[in-house]
Amino acid sequence: MMKSKEMFETSIKEKKIPILTLDNQWHRLFSKLIDPDKIENLQNNLNSLIKKQGKFTTELKDIRKIKSKLMNEIVEISDDAELSEKEKDRKLSENKKLINDCNKKSRSYEDELLDLPREIDNANRELMLMTMFACYDKINSNANQMNEISEWVASVRVELKKKLIAKQKMKTLNREMYSYMHNIFGAEVVDLFDLQYIIDELDKDQNIDKSKESK
Repeated sequence: MMKSKEMFETSIKEKKIPILTLDNQWHRLFSKLIDPDKIENLQNNLNSLIKKQGKFTTELKDIRKIKSKLMNEIVEISDDAELSEKEKDRKLSENKKLINDCNKKSRSYEDELLDLPREIDNANRELMLMTMFACYDKINSNANQMNEISEWVASVRVELKKKLIAKQKMKTLNREMYSYMHNIFGAEVVDLFDLQYIIDELDKDQNIDKSKESK
């Protein structure tokens, strides 16, 4: 019986799922089972979120480095005895403005990074559900085909057995008729019809059948 989407969602709700588009096994096995058109949007969405997360994480690190550098410069400017108070105030004001800009960007990226893991997980689970349905359908399809093959093999075995029995009966009857003709008409008459050759061929055929059965 086909399971509902809700049942699948419940079954994977608490499970930790690897990012499918980063999983070689998923690409090797499951992408062959799913219509590319059906998963293209899901794949692209997931990959886009992963790239965005990587971009924001990298930029956040860069901004923090810049902020740290600016703060160190503030200390250096404050301690620089060669600078006039006016020059110090100008440079300190510039650095503080840049630090404020860094803080704003940092908060923006941090806010984005707070939501992205949940968005990535949701997108990944959608792709997982599509994968599970595709695998479920393929397994059912294979099972049905295997049942059909098993039924065909069973019917062929029955038919083969019938044919072998019929073949054995014909061999026995041929030998009986040959023996009868040989006894009544004699070897010279029987040899005119090349019946010995036919019987010899039957014996060869029987030996081949026995050899196959032993294997």
